[in-house]
Amino acid sequence: MRPAPSVAAALLALSLGACQSDIAQISRPPVLTPIGTGLNAPREPLPTTFGALGARHSYHSTWSPASAALYQDPRARDVGDVITVSIAINDKAQFDNASERARSQKSSLGFDFGYGVSALKDTATADTGIRSGTETKGQGSIDRKESLSLSVAAVVTEVLPNGNVVISGSQEVRVNNEVRVLEVAGIVRPRDISRKNTIDYDKIAEARISYGGRGRITDVQGPTLGQRVFETVAPF
Repeated sequence: MRPAPSVAAALLALSLGACQSDIAQISRPPVLTPIGTGLNAPREPLPTTFGALGARHSYHSTWSPASAALYQDPRARDVGDVITVSIAINDKAQFDNASERARSQKSSLGFDFGYGVSALKDTATADTGIRSGTETKGQGSIDRKESLSLSVAAVVTEVLPNGNVVISGSQEVRVNNEVRVLEVAGIVRPRDISRKNTIDYDKIAEARISYGGRGRITDVQGPTLGQRVFETVAPF
């Protein structure tokens, strides 16, 4: 029973250390991240091997391969170029499934035998029965609806050997004491970029889109710090 005070002290120290940053932000609005933070995020190398693309620069001609035509604005193709990503998600999924299975089995075995010697007679009977049964019922349903319409500017962070580009962008908007954060990343094929240097989200390969926030409202919607610490260390 002696370890109880030490465990309580450890939990108290852990909770105080975790809430130190939260206490420092009391009566202060959330801080925005520095510009360019999303561009320095580490990225795992792509597992797919792409074929190399030939030279795209011609220094002795007015023709630029970076443009689809002579009279068309250039599209984002080089590292550092900016492209606008249009996000218009309106998904709705409804799924209902029910299953039922039942099985019953019964087996019986019996013996009836007798024996007798002169005046002694006797009869014996043995019966054995086995019965088993199983029953399974399952039911599930999904009703989900998501709607999101936003646009964000992203930066080309890498040019793949086949000419496709890797983009990454983020947008932070602070309203009062709440920050809305939109992040997008993926692989873009230059021919899918429109003449206005924009691309739809559904044309981005390996797209990673995140929309969330942080601030007072987000903190109230989630569990308290003590509850999170308790759920982390609770053995049951």
